[in-house]
Amino acid sequence: MEIIICKDFTDAPGPRFKSQGDFSGEAFREDFLIPKFKEALEQKEKLVINFDGTFGYPTSFLEEAFGGLKEKYDKELILKTLEFISNDEIGLIGEVKGYIDSNERKTKK
Repeated sequence: MEIIICKDFTDAPGPRFKSQGDFSGEAFREDFLIPKFKEALEQKEKLVINFDGTFGYPTSFLEEAFGGLKEKYDKELILKTLEFISNDEIGLIGEVKGYIDSNERKTKK
């Protein structure tokens, strides 16, 4: 099971919240990530997130999408279920895991 962000969502990820513009981290989390995450859990499979092929990722997008996943799921379960691919940007996987692992979230809209 895989989400290829550039094909399934956009090649130009946007801001943190839906209210701030198109292709937000909030929209990605709610419309793509959570439904696929639930499906992966039900099927006891890994969910691969492929970050390659975009024009880059705003940190607010990543923090909202992946840090926001902790609002519904335990971080150990998230890290056990998600697998990441990022050949285009070497440090991206560590950054995303940091948002999942962090106890701080920026939640103001």
